[in-house]
Amino acid sequence: MKKIKLSKSFIYITTIIVIGFCIPQNLKMPVAEATKDSYNQQSFWYCPWGKSVTHKGVDIFAKKGTKVFSATKGIVLYQGEIPIGGKIVFVLGPKWRLHYYAHLDKITVHVLNFVNHQSVIGTVGDSGNASGKSPHLHYSIETIIPYPWRIDKSRQGWRKMTFLDPTVYLNEYFSNRHHE
Repeated sequence: MKKIKLSKSFIYITTIIVIGFCIPQNLKMPVAEATKDSYNQQSFWYCPWGKSVTHKGVDIFAKKGTKVFSATKGIVLYQGEIPIGGKIVFVLGPKWRLHYYAHLDKITVHVLNFVNHQSVIGTVGDSGNASGKSPHLHYSIETIIPYPWRIDKSRQGWRKMTFLDPTVYLNEYFSNRHHE
């Protein structure tokens, strides 16, 4: 009898995981009016980078108070404040990816809110360790399901199995806009 329960549980979990991977990401630029010139193409995995050793995302520069939208559809898993990231929001999106928005000035969503490309999740700021620096959004994408083939010999290269380069997706977004 236990084997049947395990089998059903395994089928349910596998089905949920597969469905998550099938939902298209359709990532968009999260900072209002930002362009490819608003972020540094080489900043992902830049080292050395303060206490975090490597820069595991991209900084998108804009005026303080500029609207920050959700880059993809998803559900807000966390919103709050931490020392390094300042005011932050975590959104679980398609393909089991966590979208991390940091250094916000204001947060306008709550835990368990469903968000999409039109959802304002906050505004650009300089909270956390960005205090005293140019206002920007630190944006990173992390996969819950590790990609071990991405591990390399760079500093903290083992962590590349969960962190994805947001510039790849942002550049794709801008390339696709020129074809519309």
